[in-house]
Amino acid sequence: MTRRASLPGADELFRANTPALSAVRQVAEPVATTPVQSAPAAAPKAKKGVRTISRRRVTAAEKSPSGRELHEEKITVYLSTDELFDLDQARLMLRGDLGLAVDRGRIVRESIAVIIADLEAKGDQSILARRLRGI
Repeated sequence: MTRRASLPGADELFRANTPALSAVRQVAEPVATTPVQSAPAAAPKAKKGVRTISRRRVTAAEKSPSGRELHEEKITVYLSTDELFDLDQARLMLRGDLGLAVDRGRIVRESIAVIIADLEAKGDQSILARRLRGI
């Protein structure tokens, strides 16, 4: 017996692991002895990453930040050293002075919710519009 580990080859690693179409049809078509009314066929699945649900306007009551839940969307934001330091200082202040143990992502989501609510309420006079204009 050799002491060398037996590893899978490239064929095993990169083989297609989806069943053949004929196998899917056999599993998908139930054999029924009595006639059963079937539900309408579902729409074919879209490619991953493509939005299948139409966009909708969210009302003000539904605009609370998401908090601690699984988030499916992601963006990357680059911060300067000072901005990251300020964000961490805000997190530590919330924890130390106010007793709120929140992470940086939660602070950012809450901040976005506040700034967007201000933009929708005040429009051109919102703090976001003024800061972006440099006023």
